[in-house]
Amino acid sequence: MAPKRIRIALIGSSLVLGVLLLLMVLGPRMVRRSTETAARPAPAPATASAQGAGAASAAVEGRSELANGLNSPAGDVRADLRIVDQIFAAYRSALHMGNPIGENREITATLKGRNKLGFEFLPADNPAINSKGELCDRWGTPYFFHQMSGEKMEIRSAGPDRTLWTADDAVLTP
Repeated sequence: MAPKRIRIALIGSSLVLGVLLLLMVLGPRMVRRSTETAARPAPAPATASAQGAGAASAAVEGRSELANGLNSPAGDVRADLRIVDQIFAAYRSALHMGNPIGENREITATLKGRNKLGFEFLPADNPAINSKGELCDRWGTPYFFHQMSGEKMEIRSAGPDRTLWTADDAVLTP
């Protein structure tokens, strides 16, 4: 009977520790976001423009704001690659596991909330997501993700010629 009690105590302790870690990672963001939304008026309905979609995304609970600058006219492809890499880092940190796996569409679905937390690291209405559910670069070409290890993901943009594996590709290799 004693080993069963020990096992139950260990499982309970593990669950409490997991919840505390999750609150430490997401808690400050959620508290900051809720105080910001309380201090400002309700956002206008999302429009077709990227600015309207970004503003609406920022106010919704359970969504990351990391992707707001993705494919921004103020940035460049290198900035976009860094943003995508930061999204992967946030995913790994929050879920305490490696990068999402699969093809672009599967990875994007995971980042859009099909994960065990149900958290949108990449808001579903982000304009960088095409009609097939793929995360695309600023020229509308789906990124190519190469899983190098559980912690490292190479991110490749096809560049302005929209063809992968040519000289103008932009690559971020952690």
